[in-house]
Amino acid sequence: MANLLYPLFKQRLLSPGIDLSSVTLRAVLVDTGTYTYSAAHDAYDDLAGVVGTESGTLGSKTFTNGVFDCADATFTAVTGATAEAVVIFVDSGTASTDYLVAYVDTGSNLPVTPNGGNITAQWNASGVFAL
Repeated sequence: MANLLYPLFKQRLLSPGIDLSSVTLRAVLVDTGTYTYSAAHDAYDDLAGVVGTESGTLGSKTFTNGVFDCADATFTAVTGATAEAVVIFVDSGTASTDYLVAYVDTGSNLPVTPNGGNITAQWNASGVFAL
C-alpha cells in the first residue's frame, strides 16, 4: 500500500471541524496482519492490531505550502507483534472521537520488530503528508 490520508479526515479539514495547529496529535504502531486500512475508518476505535502504546504528543507542527510536518513519533518500551504501519490521530481522549488522520506504511523505519526498547518513527524529510 502507500501512505494515505483517511478520507473522513480530509472531509473534516474542508468543513469547520479540525484545526491541526490547535489539536493534540499522537501516533500508534499497527500490525497490518491484524489491521487493514479502510477508507471508511474514521476513529481510533476502528483500529485493530495496535502494537505497544501510543506515542507522546507530536510536537513542532509546521504547515508550509500545503505540507504538514511534525517531530518524529517516539514509542516507549514497545513489545508485541511486528509493526508495519503508523497511524496518526487527533487525540480527544475518547476512542470514538479520536479522529484518524494518516496511515503511513512506507518509510518511517518500517517494518519494525519490538524488543522492549523505544521505537522512533522518523517521518520523511520532505514532511509527513501533503495536501
